[in-house]
Amino acid sequence: MSQTMTPSSPVALVSGAAHGIGAGIASHLKREGWRVVTADLNPGEAGTRHVIADVSDEAAVGALVDGIARQEGRLDALVCNAGIMVRKPLAALSLAEWNKVLGTNLTSAFLLARAAETLLRAARGSIVTIASTRAHMSEPDTESYSATKGGILALTHALAVSLGPDVRANCVSPGWIDVSGEALRPEDHAQHPAGRVGRVEDIAALVAWLVGPQAGFVTGGEFVADGGMTRKMIYAE
Repeated sequence: MSQTMTPSSPVALVSGAAHGIGAGIASHLKREGWRVVTADLNPGEAGTRHVIADVSDEAAVGALVDGIARQEGRLDALVCNAGIMVRKPLAALSLAEWNKVLGTNLTSAFLLARAAETLLRAARGSIVTIASTRAHMSEPDTESYSATKGGILALTHALAVSLGPDVRANCVSPGWIDVSGEALRPEDHAQHPAGRVGRVEDIAALVAWLVGPQAGFVTGGEFVADGGMTRKMIYAE
C-alpha cells in the first residue's frame, strides 16, 4: 500500500539504483512512504532524489552522505547494491579490472557504511548489503565478482557486530533474478525448486522487511533468495 511521504518520513540510501534490483528496491521503499536517495553513475528515477556518484570513490561517498545530512536530515537505512561484473578467463583478467570490480562491489559498501555510521546510529537504522549466491558457488571466469560477493557477506556480519546494538546489518544473496524481462524458457523456471526464476520485487520486498521494524531482532544474517537452487543437488546424466 502506498503511503504519503512527509519531512519526518524515514530516509533510505540505495546505491546502484539506476536500474535492475537497486531501482526495484528504491521504488518499493518509496511506495511504502520512505524518502529514497538513489546513487549511481547513471541517471535514475526510482527514488525521490537521485545523485550521480561513483560510490567506489571516498570523496564522492563523503559528499553523498553529507548531502543527505543537509537535505534529508536523517538516514534510517543504507542499501549497498552497487555491483558490476567482468567475466574473463583468469589469465586475461587484468589487475585494473580486478580492482575496478572490488572497488565498485566491495569497497563501496565499506565506504558507505563508514560515512553513514553517525546518521545510522542516530536513527537506530539498518544496513542491507546485496551479495549473491556466487558467494557460495561459481561459474568459470568469475573470480573477481565471486570474491567481492564473499567479501560482502563477511563484511556484513562484521558490521553487525561492530555497529550493534544501534545499527543492524544483514545481507541478501539473490540467485537468478530476471532484471530485464528477457524471454525465459519453461525449463529456466522448472529447474528452480520454487518453480520460477526470481523477480526484482522478490528482492525488494525482502529488503523492505529487513530495514523495517518487524526485523528488529534480525542482524548479522544472510538471506538467500534463489528459489532453492543452492540447495539442489545437480548431477550430469
